Amino acid sequence: MRRKGFSITLLTVVASTVLAACSGGGSTAAPTTVPAAATAAPAATEAPAATEAPAATEAPAATEAPAATTEAPAATAEASATATAGGSSIEALVAKAPSISQELADAFAGKYKGTKVSISGPQTGEDANKFVASFTEFEALTGIDVEYEGTKEFEATIGTRIDGGNPPDIADFPQPGLLAGFVKSGKVIDVSTFIKSDWLKQNYNQSYIDIGTMDGPSGKVVAGVWHRAFPKSLVWYPKAAFDEAGYKVPETWEDLTKLMDQIATDGDTPWCIGIESGAATGWPATDWTEEMMLRTTSLENYDKWTKGELPFTDPVVKSAITKWSDIWFNDKYVYGGRASIVSTNFGDSPKPMFEKPDPKCWLHKQGSFITSFFPKDAKPGVDYGVFYLPPVDPQYGKPVLFSGDIMAMLVDRPEVRAVESFLSSGASVEAWVKSGGATSPHKDSDLSWYTNDIDRDVANILQNAETLRFDGSDLMPGVVGAGTFWKGLTDYVAGTVDLDKAAEEIQAGWPK
Repeated sequence: MRRKGFSITLLTVVASTVLAACSGGGSTAAPTTVPAAATAAPAATEAPAATEAPAATEAPAATEAPAATTEAPAATAEASATATAGGSSIEALVAKAPSISQELADAFAGKYKGTKVSISGPQTGEDANKFVASFTEFEALTGIDVEYEGTKEFEATIGTRIDGGNPPDIADFPQPGLLAGFVKSGKVIDVSTFIKSDWLKQNYNQSYIDIGTMDGPSGKVVAGVWHRAFPKSLVWYPKAAFDEAGYKVPETWEDLTKLMDQIATDGDTPWCIGIESGAATGWPATDWTEEMMLRTTSLENYDKWTKGELPFTDPVVKSAITKWSDIWFNDKYVYGGRASIVSTNFGDSPKPMFEKPDPKCWLHKQGSFITSFFPKDAKPGVDYGVFYLPPVDPQYGKPVLFSGDIMAMLVDRPEVRAVESFLSSGASVEAWVKSGGATSPHKDSDLSWYTNDIDRDVANILQNAETLRFDGSDLMPGVVGAGTFWKGLTDYVAGTVDLDKAAEEIQAGWPK
């Protein structure tokens, strides 16, 4: 067994990022024009963290040439130690490698010792360090040197690199819509040509495989493997106060409605809601729409809607919007009432939940990233808990909305196949999970890897999902998903347009 340190390569990409400023990016690149200021929208405030908050298409569009921010992360001793703390699953992976791919088995046999594989993605800073650390054992066992290059301008630069004939071996796409454009042009390797289909079916919920299967120039292509996933179908609540009040976690929509009414009867407001996010104001309303689309209609309709085949003006879509606006527009249900929603920053909106001696609001729906906006001294499992947003109609099961990273292979060499195969296993993200900041979509991952009960609850919700669908706005063209979708719903919540007009505004954004 060969053991060595991770290779750290400082990559200067000033030239590529300047070129990227002139690039149109992929099919779902952020719009080049910032959405018009929402009615009554407040001044721009801090956007969510890049890797955990809404995906990049929900951030304001870049209006200036980006600064060179590509970073080669340092593999810290602390992170590396985490990789092996308490043992890992990689030894078991070695034993079952032949059932995953021949290249992975050959890699563990030392056949590719001394080779290099490059990966590019949007992770920078501490996330990049944790990503690098997750390869420590793999590198030691195979002798393959994995080099990671992280850049905050990934979405802008990856197109330039691919079109310029200089792609990384593997790219970490946080937006399947962006990846789909490269798949369609034949620039992405079909991983089903070397990773065994039985393994993919065994280790992933079928929904992940379906979302990752895209149209190539000669037919369907399995465009990559999922590495991390972040569930969004989560409701946060002040656990200790909630338990003391005698409230129960709802299992059905009827239970949730009764809980809301009980809280209102007790003289409080159930929900903490805010959608202000500077130029990105409105994106939390798109998440609620996606949640209700998954709970009030079929997956087929959800998929058609994200592709533009089911218009926003369709009664199915308007029904989904009405479902959440019936809550939002009831002043008894929202802290500050409907009028406060547009002007309340999304990151500040859950804070009244932590007020002492009693919470000012009791429920907040948001993705797992939101805990970084909670008070620093808030204790998971005491000051806050989490539950799954209940289904509305039993015939549509218990769907989970998520965002995440799909790893696509752009260069076909045996050692690249080996690394791509490794990424399809829980072992590839185990160290990251143990150090915090990652949720594994792999079925061979273990809930014991998570460091607290709340993270385990979130992972459990993801693992128990009957079906999953990716964030719909990130699958739509940027001019819609990060444009008219944000503005139309903001105008609707602000009350300057009715639902019919809002739907027309949003639909008008689709490219003709």
